[in-house]
Amino acid sequence: MTYKVGHGFDVHPLVKDRRCIIGGVEIKYTRGLLGHSDADVLIHAIADAILGALGEGDIGHFFSDKDPVHKGIDSKIILKKIQSLMLDACFKVGNIDATIICEEPKIAPYIKEMKKNIAQTLDCDISQINIKATTTEKLGYLGRGEGIAAHVICLIEKN
Repeated sequence: MTYKVGHGFDVHPLVKDRRCIIGGVEIKYTRGLLGHSDADVLIHAIADAILGALGEGDIGHFFSDKDPVHKGIDSKIILKKIQSLMLDACFKVGNIDATIICEEPKIAPYIKEMKKNIAQTLDCDISQINIKATTTEKLGYLGRGEGIAAHVICLIEKN
């Protein structure tokens, strides 16, 4: 069996008058993530991890933030497109391990729904998706609540 590993990272600033979408879940919070799409930091990092494993660059190559067609796009659509690239290359998800980094909002209550969304989008078992949340103990721009970041590692395996 052939295995490949990819790493993804994304960060978006928190601003007023935006929805906070993470892992395809709308989180009730006073601010939301700013971006050209829905700014789903977790799904963007997952997409980049898969693309990294495939050796296909990053999501900006496929979904430019300069293209008005992608304005406000649901990140699950982005992930579905990346999944189709993975399937075309005869690979499937082995597992995904993700860490969301922020002081607020609290992520734990939403993790189960995030895992379900991602597993459904990638047509894999929920047991193949792991999501954790942590803080930076109030250090740096994330610690000051200026944004939310996500790190992801993904193992893909040849079909």
